[in-house]
Amino acid sequence: MDLILWRHAEAGDHLDDPVADLERPLSPKGERQARRVADWLNQFLPDSARVLTSPALHCQQTVAALGRRVKKTPALGPDGDVESLLAATRWPDAREAVLVVGHQPTLGRVAAYLMAGESARFVDPWTIKKGSVWWLRHRPREGRAEVQIIAVRTAEGL
Repeated sequence: MDLILWRHAEAGDHLDDPVADLERPLSPKGERQARRVADWLNQFLPDSARVLTSPALHCQQTVAALGRRVKKTPALGPDGDVESLLAATRWPDAREAVLVVGHQPTLGRVAAYLMAGESARFVDPWTIKKGSVWWLRHRPREGRAEVQIIAVRTAEGL
């Protein structure tokens, strides 16, 4: 299974009111970041991929640049956790690739947990830069599960 973690692109300043923060739009820089990353993803993402996004406006605007069918998933919201995200994606058993558009620190925690295992729960989350993509692959190998990093891309690097 391929799991692609895409942190939302640059948005305006974070708001202390969680309800208002969900309606925060992308900045002009964020719109450019989203287009760049979407162009790259569309070169490699299978047509059969499932695309899930946080209900936050800036996440929806980020993924809109991809031009694919998207499912808003409350478990991917700013208060999401590793277990909820992995359950929403059906990790590691989904037959199709799954693209998730979400937030830090949840995406960083997911990447750390999948790469480092249970010990990652006791350290600070890994940081995924705004607009960046981490492409991970789960596969069985020699009787055990293995998670590989297939690609890490930043909007500025594309």
